[in-house]
Amino acid sequence: MKQMRAFFSTLDHDRIVAAIAAAESGTSGQIRVHVTHQKPRQLEERAHRRFELLGMTKTPERNGVLLYIAPNIRKFRILGDRGVHEKCGDEFWAEVAGQIESHFRKGEFTEGIVHGVMKAGQLLGEHFPKAPGAANVLPDEVTED
Repeated sequence: MKQMRAFFSTLDHDRIVAAIAAAESGTSGQIRVHVTHQKPRQLEERAHRRFELLGMTKTPERNGVLLYIAPNIRKFRILGDRGVHEKCGDEFWAEVAGQIESHFRKGEFTEGIVHGVMKAGQLLGEHFPKAPGAANVLPDEVTED
């Protein structure tokens, strides 16, 4: 419980939302961050379910990315939709996850999330550049349950 309070008390939602907006500025891809207050037994399954509930599969190019964080069990997952996964594979996500984890181990929760968001934005920008006049399909926000 103490870890959970520390996580939420240091989390800077405004900075994360600004990072999402910046990361999406050069791509048609969509990035979301979700933090669960639960202790999911099946983290992968819960992350995929949240991916669906947040509408991440409804992007035209199937290029959504979700950073799903479960501080109560000290774990997280980064999920890329079909279009993203086809472009980068597991190696890219493993590298980003390692970098996020490094920040988290030092108690740098916001920094870890912002780093993950920006790395996802770089990847999306390379493979899914933003077309002129393209709209932001999903809200830039940190969601919680």
